[in-house]
Amino acid sequence: MSLHSLARAGAALVLTACLASQALAQTPGLLKLVVPFPAGGTADVLPRILSEKLRAQYPAGVVVENRTGAGGNIGAESVFRSEPDGLTLLASPPGPIAINHHLYKKLSFDPTRWVPVTVMATVPNVLAVSTKVPAQNVAEFIAYLKANPGKVTYASQGNGSTSHLTASMFMQLTGTEMVHVPYRGTAPALVDLVAGQVDVFFDNLSSSAQFHSVGKLRILAVANTERAKVLPQVPTFVESKVPGMNAVTFFSVVAPPGTPLAVATSAQKAIADAMALPDVKARFAEQGAEPRGWSPERTGEFIKAESERWNKVIKSANVTLE
Repeated sequence: MSLHSLARAGAALVLTACLASQALAQTPGLLKLVVPFPAGGTADVLPRILSEKLRAQYPAGVVVENRTGAGGNIGAESVFRSEPDGLTLLASPPGPIAINHHLYKKLSFDPTRWVPVTVMATVPNVLAVSTKVPAQNVAEFIAYLKANPGKVTYASQGNGSTSHLTASMFMQLTGTEMVHVPYRGTAPALVDLVAGQVDVFFDNLSSSAQFHSVGKLRILAVANTERAKVLPQVPTFVESKVPGMNAVTFFSVVAPPGTPLAVATSAQKAIADAMALPDVKARFAEQGAEPRGWSPERTGEFIKAESERWNKVIKSANVTLE
C-alpha cells in the first residue's frame, strides 16, 4: 500500500473514532433517580412508574435508589454533591426541596441551590383515621379530640414532613391537640394506622385511598379546594367547616447545583414525554396523582411559593428540628 493510501486509511480511522466518540458523548448515560424515602409510598411509586418509560431516552438504563433518613436529608445530600451532568437527580416530596431549610438549624446542603427540573405530580393530603377512632366525619373528629386532649396520636412521614406540618395546621385551625409519632416514610406509618397502633395520619391521597376503599381506615376529608376524583364521596375541609385547610403534596425532580439549564430542560422533556403516555397517565390516576410535567422555570416558581407557604405554617406552629 502506498504512503498516500496509508494516509487516507489513517485519516478514515481517525474520523471514524471521532464520530464514535461524539456519538457516545451524545448518548445519555445511566440515569439515577434518588428517592430519599423508603419504598412503598407515593414518593417511591411515581418515579418507578416513570423509570420504566424513561429507558427509551436513557439507553444505558434507569435506576431508582432509595436513600432514606433524616427527613429526606441523607438522600438529598448525596444528590446535591453529585456531578451536575443530569444523570443523578433527586425525586422527592417537598421536605428536602422546599421545607427542611426552614426546620433544621443546620443542613449539610443548601436547598435554595437546587436546579429545578419538573414537578411530576401533585396529590392532596387527606385526614385518615384508624377504624378504632369512632368519628365518622370531621365535626365528630374535632369533638373527639377536644374530649380527649393529648391522648390521640397522629403519624407522620417524619419530622418536618408535609404530613407533620398538615397536622400542625389542622391543630392550629381547630384548637385541638394530638401527640406526634414520626415514622421513616409513608409505608410504615400506614401499616401502624391500619393496625390501630396510631389513630390519625394526614397522608397524601395516593397511599390512603386503597385502604379506605376496603374499609381498613376512614378518610374523613380532603385538604384541597375540590373533591378528589377517586373519592368523590369524601368532602373537602371547607365543606367540613374548616376553612384554610389546604395542603397539597408535590412530587418534584431537581438536579444538583451547577446543572446547566439545557441539561435540566432535556431531563424535563424526557420526563414530560413519559408522563404523556396513556398508560402512565392511567397509573398516576390510580394513585390519585395529578400529572404535571412543568418546565424548569415554572417548577422553580412553584417550589418557591410552596416553600414560603409552608414556612408560615412552621413559624406559626413553632416547629424546629435539630
